[in-house]
Amino acid sequence: MELRRGFKTETNDIAREIRQELTLKSAAPLDPWGLAAHLAIPVLPLTDLEEIPDAVGHFTRAEPSAFSAVTVFLGTRRIIVYNDRHSRTRQAADIAHELAHALLGHPPSTALDERGCRYWNPEMEEEAKWLSGALLVSEEAALGVVLQGKSLADAAADYGVSQALMRWRLNVTGALKRIARVKRVRFAPRRLP
Repeated sequence: MELRRGFKTETNDIAREIRQELTLKSAAPLDPWGLAAHLAIPVLPLTDLEEIPDAVGHFTRAEPSAFSAVTVFLGTRRIIVYNDRHSRTRQAADIAHELAHALLGHPPSTALDERGCRYWNPEMEEEAKWLSGALLVSEEAALGVVLQGKSLADAAADYGVSQALMRWRLNVTGALKRIARVKRVRFAPRRLP
């Protein structure tokens, strides 16, 4: 899906603004649980929902891949419920994705369509994907990872994300190409007049 013109730049700007609000450097890792607290959005692990044990059991044991996270609206308040049986990196990505919906002002929508199938708005989901990626691994972070020559595994661990997410951010920011270009220019032999 193609995003509207300028949206990807906006996500980088939002990620910088959020880091400033949290008094983080532009390349610093961002803790999604901390951001949720800053935004006053409660974050609830799925296993805490003791009143619905069958659903919790289904999504944590029978089909854990069927549920990642959801934003529940109570009037104008949001609460994020996430699957705490997933890896910590997956939880971080899922929570950041739901926070991205909030930061972008996405309105609540029905969870199921008239046939009982999951409803989702592809445009809003793609926007949240881009912003959550920028929140977790900012453009400056991606450039720093490449400049420092970090391995993919080390970089992912430093930022609390999966290697797949780190690879995606390095690619979509153009970090590898941009740093290679700078190094070529910086270390190119100079011609004497």
